[in-house]
Amino acid sequence: MNSRGSKIADISRTGLARLIDHTLLKPEATPDDIAGLCRQAKEYGFATVCVHPCYVPAAYSLLSGSPVAVCAVVGFPLGANAPSVKAQEAAVAVREGASEVDVVMNAGLFLGGYKELVQKDLEGVIQAARRENPGAVIKVILETCLLNEREKIEACRLVVAAGANFVKTSTGFGKSGATVQDVALLRRTVGPGVGVKASGGIRNLSTALAMVKAGADRLGTSSGVVIINEMI
Repeated sequence: MNSRGSKIADISRTGLARLIDHTLLKPEATPDDIAGLCRQAKEYGFATVCVHPCYVPAAYSLLSGSPVAVCAVVGFPLGANAPSVKAQEAAVAVREGASEVDVVMNAGLFLGGYKELVQKDLEGVIQAARRENPGAVIKVILETCLLNEREKIEACRLVVAAGANFVKTSTGFGKSGATVQDVALLRRTVGPGVGVKASGGIRNLSTALAMVKAGADRLGTSSGVVIINEMI
């Protein structure tokens, strides 16, 4: 067994929980639902709660004093907002308490060949967030289901060049989510210095562990409680 396989075999409930971004991005999510999400995150010790920007202040307040951070999505779910809007959205989210931002790459511009514009868009978000908090963690959502292998590699390199901390597979709103193959490809491409977040379709323990074994440092899922409770 390789070293990563050994690490997976030895992972604890606490260790796995600390890889999970406990996510609630349904359009019908209410303030009470977000409060419940935060209670669960504190109880299970998840890494973050991942919420829409309008819920950042409430989540930050509810999680005050706990090790659970707040992650806000930006340009979600299409990534097609004007760059200035995405940058402002990120800045406001961080100012209001988010220490992590998951921003959606503009796939249409990327696929159309406007790579420099896409990189500048992401750089604007990253710079805006880090002006508010120099330690802000930025994850860029590629929506891998829209890209072929060559495009995934190119997108990863663009994200690294822009200065992001993570590449992330999916919004969960696309035609498919994370796959083991994509996570492994992203890990090989970005190397050890950049994180990989698997998101979309991770609903049970076996899938979660497979993603970690393939190279994921973080898991975005709304099924974190189910996953952790599968561990004995």
